[in-house]
Amino acid sequence: MALIVQKYGGTSVGDVKRIKNVAKKVAQYRNQGNQVVVVVSAMSGETNRLLTLAEQMTAKKNSRELDVLLSTGEQVTIALLSMALEDLGCAARSYTGGQVRILTDSAHNKARILDIDETPVRADLDEGRIVVIAGFQGVDENGNITTLGRGGSDTTGVALAAALNAEECQIYTDVDGVYTTDPRIVPKARRLDKITFEEMLEMASLGSKVIQIRAVEFAGKYNVPLRVLSSFEEGNGTVITYEDSDVEQVKVCGIAFNKDEAKLTIQGVPDRPGVAYHILGPISDANIEIDMIIQNIAEDSTTDFTFTVHRNDYDKALEILQVTSDSLGAQKVSGDNTIVKISLVGVGMRSHAGIASKMFGTLANERINLRMISTSEIKISVVVDEKYLELAVRALHDAFELEGKPEI
Repeated sequence: MALIVQKYGGTSVGDVKRIKNVAKKVAQYRNQGNQVVVVVSAMSGETNRLLTLAEQMTAKKNSRELDVLLSTGEQVTIALLSMALEDLGCAARSYTGGQVRILTDSAHNKARILDIDETPVRADLDEGRIVVIAGFQGVDENGNITTLGRGGSDTTGVALAAALNAEECQIYTDVDGVYTTDPRIVPKARRLDKITFEEMLEMASLGSKVIQIRAVEFAGKYNVPLRVLSSFEEGNGTVITYEDSDVEQVKVCGIAFNKDEAKLTIQGVPDRPGVAYHILGPISDANIEIDMIIQNIAEDSTTDFTFTVHRNDYDKALEILQVTSDSLGAQKVSGDNTIVKISLVGVGMRSHAGIASKMFGTLANERINLRMISTSEIKISVVVDEKYLELAVRALHDAFELEGKPEI
């Protein structure tokens, strides 16, 4: 008998019909002799509806009360799914995050899981019940309801799988796995049978929204096997696992891209110790995250400094940088919020040369200018003009033959 944790997202439980379909899928696993724990999100659109209610009530939302409000979405789903399972003849019991005692810190709206008391869950499983748990939520040490932030149900599922030492954590979404790139951009993109935690972390951080990045981090830390599957069609999905000899040989597993980038440049800054801190410190103090950074030293002892931020933070960051420019005596500040970041990802880059040159050559043949370049052991990222996104992704997908057998 295997213990499996299954997580179903908002689209999977979007209405009564879909909840009944999920119940049938869960019951099938249970009838095969498995112990099953199910983690669910709120029904599709429900969290946004609750947020709208809060906005209509007040412009200054109390973060504690907002968590009390938002946590009700998952509570509806666990009750309905448990009813559907009972209707199929499967004993089931629902739990909120507080009832399971998913202990978190007190950072309302973005809490992190500290501990899980799995005792009541194990007791129900031993008595033959299916356990249905609200994702996205927990309680702090004072009993206050907390939520884990957008996509937090993925993290709940992985954390429970780790606590219960589950054989597998299955993440059910509206896609049937992880693809070499977005099929909406490249229709011949291929579903991957397997991907490493490292690669999935990079893909998630670079814009792939199949699974939440914190969940992948958690799974990698506690060695929880993950599988991404579709709620709406049968298939084996994509397994996210540790690196093995077969995966090591693949040069590139996929192409990720992020449309939410903006670029800022400060030119002619006097080159002296601490200049990077003086430029980026005020940006960080404004709670703006920085992604790529490039610094060039000129012959006249000045430096040009370029970095990227989320596009939503562009105007604020530009305003801060202009103030910094005046204080440092820089020559010019400029920015561009019509760029995208495109990245090749693959653990095989560690042991294969020539990938960067092939990438740059492919883009050069399409007359696509590179605005920024960044590399790591398993990733090569470039910034290009937004208008070239689809052309660049398709050209790279063809060049590395990702639609067929992986190039080794």
